[in-house]
Amino acid sequence: MKFTHLHVHSHYSLLDGLAKIDDLVNRAKELGMEALALTDHGTLYGAVEFFQKAKKAQIKPIIGCELYVASGDMADKNPGPNNRRFHLTILVKNKTGYKNLVQLVTKAHLNGFYYKPRVDKNLLKQHADGLICLSGCGLAEIPYLISSNRLEKAEEVAREYQNIFGKDNFFIEIQPHFEKSDNKNFYHNLIEFSKKLEIPLIATNDVHYISKEDENYHDVLLAIGTGNKISDPNRLSLKGIDLSFKSAEIMTEFFSEIPEAISNTQKIADAVNFEFEFGTSQFPYFKLPENTTA
Repeated sequence: MKFTHLHVHSHYSLLDGLAKIDDLVNRAKELGMEALALTDHGTLYGAVEFFQKAKKAQIKPIIGCELYVASGDMADKNPGPNNRRFHLTILVKNKTGYKNLVQLVTKAHLNGFYYKPRVDKNLLKQHADGLICLSGCGLAEIPYLISSNRLEKAEEVAREYQNIFGKDNFFIEIQPHFEKSDNKNFYHNLIEFSKKLEIPLIATNDVHYISKEDENYHDVLLAIGTGNKISDPNRLSLKGIDLSFKSAEIMTEFFSEIPEAISNTQKIADAVNFEFEFGTSQFPYFKLPENTTA
């Protein structure tokens, strides 16, 4: 069965992603994959480099971003337990979608920056056209609510995202390490949640490095990024969670009981139709006063 990695971080996910663009593209080529996404944290720094190198390797590039979504208004920059931020995986479907993602990332930095560049749901509503949304990793809103056993609220949020992006453009993201969650029932609850709401599942691995052996190097990178020592037992660490670039065979075997989570990755890859236009000047458009030329 074909599989496409749709949640992937490069070194442009600063002090978090370890894999470089060349390594990601080469690994996809080595494994015989036909498409690959790039979804760095809050930025599009690697989009052009990734697009060009993937095309050169005859791999279909899918441009995306893992956005930070404020729990309330993105303009609210007050500390407190209610001012959370959640992750959300966004993929570009077409030219309109790319323009909208550029708007989201730009406004997140200029207007919503509070520790991280944040958007809110009102902004998502304004710039949802042409985008595909995956519900996100364990730090996303729906997984957070389900793991907290707030199922009614999780349903409300899922319907909200479905309304924002459209029924065909919203998927419940499921990852192998969800099964090892502290909440023993989380993995199966997520599957049942998907079935109950009739929202399709999508399998990802939240790729941060190429091979399992890179885990220790990634752990050092995280320690640097969070300003901690390796010896600190209370620091953020993802050791024990395999965030490597897994083959289609490994992903298919893991999700053998829910094969649609694998096949849906290919449906998304096939639905994407976006090409960068190189070689022409791309100037912003400004509305001019009447009887005035540029």
